[in-house]
Amino acid sequence: MNISTSSNLETRSLLDELCNFDKEGMLDLGHPLLNRIAESFLKAAGVGAVQAVSREAYFTAIEGCGTVNNGGALPPEITGAKKKKTQCFSGLKGETSCKSLEALVKNTGKESLQWGLAAGIYSGLTYGLKEARGAHDWKNSAVAGAITGATLALTLEDSSHEHIVQCAITGAAISTAANLLTGIF
Repeated sequence: MNISTSSNLETRSLLDELCNFDKEGMLDLGHPLLNRIAESFLKAAGVGAVQAVSREAYFTAIEGCGTVNNGGALPPEITGAKKKKTQCFSGLKGETSCKSLEALVKNTGKESLQWGLAAGIYSGLTYGLKEARGAHDWKNSAVAGAITGATLALTLEDSSHEHIVQCAITGAAISTAANLLTGIF
């Protein structure tokens, strides 16, 4: 290895790596649509996994300090979140560490799959609609957001018709707002 290559590798920052990551792409599956879906899925799945593990680490730290049961020292919104956590990660409390780790991996995998699914569907739909219609506008974002929201609602255990419609409307609204606000900020 020569000195110029060695110094170039040593001075590259994380920001440089991330900027090049978006330009070069991670995968080449032979079609831009497939590349976009796969890359969006993998990036968002990673974010979902980190979010799930960090949330569990937070609740484990709170539970380990004993602050949840010390006469209401935490604000109600934190203890309310703890109650929600207990329902989502019910297999983690009071079991052996082997079962706790198994439950953590299972729930982290499920959540990362949901994040990846949402990103892959949304990215693929916006790209496909842009290619089909010849324009990228708020209409594409609204349709992609609605379909993505409905799909995410179907991944939940207790999904009713009303919940699916509500998630579709919410997905369309968030996606349209994001599209319309892109040029403002």
